[in-house]
Amino acid sequence: MKADHFDQHKLLALAAEDVALTQLAHRRRTLPEAAAVEAAAEAERAAAADVVRTETEVRDLQREVARLEADVQTVRTRADKDQKLLDGGSVSAKQMTDLQHELQSLKRRQGDLEDQELELMEQVETAETALARAQEAHTAAQEALTRAEQVRDDALADIADGTTKHEAARLSAAGGIPAALLALYDRIRTQTGTTGAALLQARACQGCRIELNGRELAAVRNADPHEVVRCENCGRILVRTAESGL
Repeated sequence: MKADHFDQHKLLALAAEDVALTQLAHRRRTLPEAAAVEAAAEAERAAAADVVRTETEVRDLQREVARLEADVQTVRTRADKDQKLLDGGSVSAKQMTDLQHELQSLKRRQGDLEDQELELMEQVETAETALARAQEAHTAAQEALTRAEQVRDDALADIADGTTKHEAARLSAAGGIPAALLALYDRIRTQTGTTGAALLQARACQGCRIELNGRELAAVRNADPHEVVRCENCGRILVRTAESGL
């Protein structure tokens, strides 16, 4: 295939835009800011789960305290009733003895319950402190996630702006290239995944960075300036200039 030597030179501008677009696409796929968002989101989820766990612990302890308070009140009510019977003097001697024994038992029971209640209240206080810390940590994690998302979104916006700019520049560069040459370039670009042409500089293809050997170099040196020559290693169109070292 033949194409005007100057038209072949235009492929370098097109290739430069394709390199830029490929780099932007790679950056989008491997965006470290996106990984930072995932890490921040995982930390936020862990912090939220910690809040739920500590809230559950506080509620369980508070329910247990309420149960003990009810038990204490029941004992007090029973003791008050027995004490009124004793104070009323309307019971027999045996009933009086039984009531006195029951009052002693109720007093011990009340003391045990109040000790348990005190211990539980201390546990509630500790759990509430842990809950406050968990809530603070969750708030901090949410704020960190918001910041990470903003940084990611800014990076994505920057990539989108760059992509729009280079797509427009590519369209402009492609507009000045003959259709047949452009079709060949695009077919090669699809095969390589990056560009369809590369500068031949100092006897090396700048696409694959491999230097031409003696036979390949002789073939390129002897080719017509308008002949479209390709790198035998990567298949790209080799654009020859004064820097090619031919």
